[in-house]
Amino acid sequence: MKTLVVYLMCGPEAPDLAEAAVTGGADLVELGFPFSDPLADGPVIRRAAERALANGMRTAACLECLAATRERVNRTPLVPMTYASLLEAYGWERFAADARAAGAESLIVADLPAGERPELSRVQLVAPTSTDERLALAAEQTDGWLYLVTLTGTTGARAELSPALGGLVARARERTDLPLYAGFGISTPEHARAAAELADGVVVGSRALEVAQDGADALRRYVESLRRALDE
Repeated sequence: MKTLVVYLMCGPEAPDLAEAAVTGGADLVELGFPFSDPLADGPVIRRAAERALANGMRTAACLECLAATRERVNRTPLVPMTYASLLEAYGWERFAADARAAGAESLIVADLPAGERPELSRVQLVAPTSTDERLALAAEQTDGWLYLVTLTGTTGARAELSPALGGLVARARERTDLPLYAGFGISTPEHARAAAELADGVVVGSRALEVAQDGADALRRYVESLRRALDE
């Protein structure tokens, strides 16, 4: 069975949305901790982060959101995704401890390269531009699964699945037996199905946020469509 990961932004509505996503078939939920300069993110996630910050979603509030979400989806893994500057300001060890206490299974720091802060247990990201050396290091240090960035550039829905994914999967498979989940640019059931033919799971972010603006029921139906595509 292929794993379906859905990305949501921290905010008052996040626990409801996470519950809807899990009801629709999500196996893991990433919770975005907003940052003012999210280099890896495209316009949809940037706007969501701006809204969250405008609503007062600083680190402490995001941790409270994480804890509230954990109460709603008590068996589904939750993984905060953020940027190094936020952890630098909050305190690296303090953040890791507080996130775990609030219910996080792991952590993603989008702009923290493999090899830096090796004491911080986290999911590592690799891209088609990653060298074999960097890929091997990320695979060695990653926590639970390896995040395959399917393309060069920022997050966001694309018309087609990146043709670079196949080569990246093949290189990663040579270096780890851990699950490989593909993200960035996956927005339709067809994308999800095609990516899952290569990888062990998919991560859907920008399109999930767009759909979530229409409410929890809309998000649940969208996630159900992805789940069906992965299960066919």
